[in-house]
Amino acid sequence: MRKAFDASFDVPDGYLNTASIGIPPTDAVRKVSEAVERWGRGSDRPGDFDEHVATARDAFGRLIGVPADRVAIGASASQVIGLVAASLPDDARVLVATDDFTSVLFPFAAQADRGVTVTEVDLDEIGERAPEFDLVAVSAVQSKDGRIADFEGLQLAKQEHGTRVLLDVTQAAGWMPLRLDWADWVAGAGYKWLMAPRGSAWLAVHPDAPRPVPHSANWYAAEDPWEATYGLPLRLSGDARGLDISPVWLAQVGAAASMEWLAGLDLAGVAEHCSGLADGFRAELGMPAAGSAIVSVAGQDAVAKLTAAGVACASRGGQARVSFHLYNTAEDVERAVRALL
Repeated sequence: MRKAFDASFDVPDGYLNTASIGIPPTDAVRKVSEAVERWGRGSDRPGDFDEHVATARDAFGRLIGVPADRVAIGASASQVIGLVAASLPDDARVLVATDDFTSVLFPFAAQADRGVTVTEVDLDEIGERAPEFDLVAVSAVQSKDGRIADFEGLQLAKQEHGTRVLLDVTQAAGWMPLRLDWADWVAGAGYKWLMAPRGSAWLAVHPDAPRPVPHSANWYAAEDPWEATYGLPLRLSGDARGLDISPVWLAQVGAAASMEWLAGLDLAGVAEHCSGLADGFRAELGMPAAGSAIVSVAGQDAVAKLTAAGVACASRGGQARVSFHLYNTAEDVERAVRALL
């Protein structure tokens, strides 16, 4: 059992794979387990989960710096990003980063039959090239290697050229302090750095951004969900809740437990801890500091070496990927370094 930032984690030594699956605090595990037990007894009613949905929605907003009424709930990053992609005008020009995660890329590429074009450039060129396009869609932190997007350049392109910006914070929110109230859309899945169960995701919508078409319009997106279970007319909420899907209940229970705690932390301290471990790991391997919690390690046998040493990692783009969250320690760094040197 590990203690980190006043929470307990049953995370094994050498677990450096948060970029694939985040490990929740034991309190969140307990709350989800209790919810499963209540489900097995038939003790819950649908309305009992509304509090968890509201708590997680508010926490996501706090973690990215926007009010809760801008935030819609979803089930995966691609699902909420797809709302934006499907609502783009015909012939829209979209700029993306080469080799970004496909949950960011595919929703826009799938709009090709409407004349939507998707152009890939290196992440380092995103800010510079943004004014040439209608929309930039990019991960705030790259899944494959931890590189960080040019927030300043994107914000400038939006302000001076009207370029719309969609950011996927799935690999950033939870360890990186974020203030993204300027972005048009901010998407994020909960099962990595937010330490929530899979099946939880959110989309923040700027008040001045085009409102996505609610292609999955349903009763839970109504102004009063419990009055809107049957019949027309369409009566969706006027704020971002009008884009909600019906919640994945158990996922929202876990999300509320993990994220309310996380949103109350000093995220600058969390970032210093996570990126500090990652940069310490980099230094031991002769790599320059990057200020990111994700590190990509070259070497044909890097994954095999790490795995043999009991380090949980991932293989991405032919390299080993390790990732450091708030429950990791210097001992995890040492274990990984010994495996590779």
